[in-house]
Amino acid sequence: NFHLIDFNVLTVTTIVLARRLIGAVVKEASQSGKVSLPRSIFLVVTRFAVLTGTGWSLCRSIIHLFRTYSFLNLLFLCYPFGMYIPFLQLNCDFRKAGLFAQVANIGPRDTGEVTARGRDYLTVLKETWKQHTRQMYGMEAMPSHACCLSPDLIRNEVEFLKMDFNWRMKEVLVSSMLSAYYVAFVPVWFVKNTQYYDKRWSCELFLLVSISTSVILMQYLLPARYCDLLHKAAAHLGCWQKVDPALCSNVLQHQWTEECMWPQGVLVKHSKNVYKAVGHYNVAVPSDVSHFRFHFFFSKPLRILNILILLEGAVIFYQLYSLISSEKWHQTISLALILFSNYYAFFKLLRDRLVLGKAYSYAASRDSEQKLN
Repeated sequence: NFHLIDFNVLTVTTIVLARRLIGAVVKEASQSGKVSLPRSIFLVVTRFAVLTGTGWSLCRSIIHLFRTYSFLNLLFLCYPFGMYIPFLQLNCDFRKAGLFAQVANIGPRDTGEVTARGRDYLTVLKETWKQHTRQMYGMEAMPSHACCLSPDLIRNEVEFLKMDFNWRMKEVLVSSMLSAYYVAFVPVWFVKNTQYYDKRWSCELFLLVSISTSVILMQYLLPARYCDLLHKAAAHLGCWQKVDPALCSNVLQHQWTEECMWPQGVLVKHSKNVYKAVGHYNVAVPSDVSHFRFHFFFSKPLRILNILILLEGAVIFYQLYSLISSEKWHQTISLALILFSNYYAFFKLLRDRLVLGKAYSYAASRDSEQKLN
């Protein structure tokens, strides 16, 4: 059934899915520096060949699609890019431009660059693409930990890290849905009326591609260093547990103030409620649910890795079952390719989990020995 494949749609889909690879090759070939003449010629030829080949193939396929299909089909083909800006929007909340002015060199976001003035669509598009490029390809895409002692600076750092983490999760969601959309749904739309297409397999392929791409992107955007950074910030932030005032009426209760770093076990009053300090150091706002969620997810440094390993393992087992029970060659090839990429991602996740597990267990045992001594 290879003659039924529309190679123009296949070309556009391949270029869209390989956009990061093409961008990485062009960026690597465009780096300036002291290089030899043969290497310089090779880089120029490589950049010219990649850009020319990609541009020519994309233009040729789009022109042929314009001549063959209706405007509605082409709108369906470009629909995800039109929804990219309204959905992502970066949500960096530029109105909080002065929020991190006190925290120096925490991360790469230049939140003070854009004021709260009205921005047209092209300006928002430029800002979105700039932030997207910094996040995915920038050398300073990884924020740093300030490790400060001021409660106000710690809370500001946590706010920044929450924004950065939410941005990474949005990038994972948008990119995974985009990949699954072009792999599973675009071919269905361009199938002729006289042809039959398995809709159940298309939905199954959409879920498999979206979950597999999400895990791979999360592994890239949430590396071990970044998880450790979030763990340190959560340890400095601390957490509060709400208690019944009737059970602790005879215990000393302090009035919570934002300038104080509270030790573990202390009771404070805040917003007509009583809270107990859970962490070793506690500067979080007791009634702030976002602070509680941040501490819950990142207080244990291996929690994200464990979730990703369980999710990837479940996907691999399901793909193995589907591969054994599949009877059609195109399903077997698709499952085998996705399974191969999941094997590699699962290996890297399991390796990081074993190494970091030993490192954190050694640090915990050393801290316990110091306490005993």
